[in-house]
Amino acid sequence: MSEDAAVLVIVDGANVVGSVPDGWWRDRHGAAERLRDSLVPYAADGLPGLPGPVRIVLVVEGAARGVGSVAGVEVAPAPGSGDDLIAELAAAAPESGCVVVTADRGLRQRVEAYGARCVGPRTVRPWGVS
Repeated sequence: MSEDAAVLVIVDGANVVGSVPDGWWRDRHGAAERLRDSLVPYAADGLPGLPGPVRIVLVVEGAARGVGSVAGVEVAPAPGSGDDLIAELAAAAPESGCVVVTADRGLRQRVEAYGARCVGPRTVRPWGVS
């Protein structure tokens, strides 16, 4: 499957990192890097109920903006609000579909209006909250 035909999985970095009280607030950049690295296997394997490969975009903001992309995970630094960038990406998603990983109710409503499906942080961080 080509990257254009793969389902787009957009990860709300701040929300997913914040779903686990593991001291992430002391090193937001490092926490975003750890999340990015933990997402790599999902690019090939997919998510529960969504077989891979998938295209993963991790949206970061604030102190995490300097985190770079790695093979399998594209990092998109938000120039302002991460939620705004996630909504823009969902609105422009390919016909193959879009899944947004977040627990943010307001953001879920915004992206669902564009046809995105939403899943909670536990989808990619089983020890987190949904």
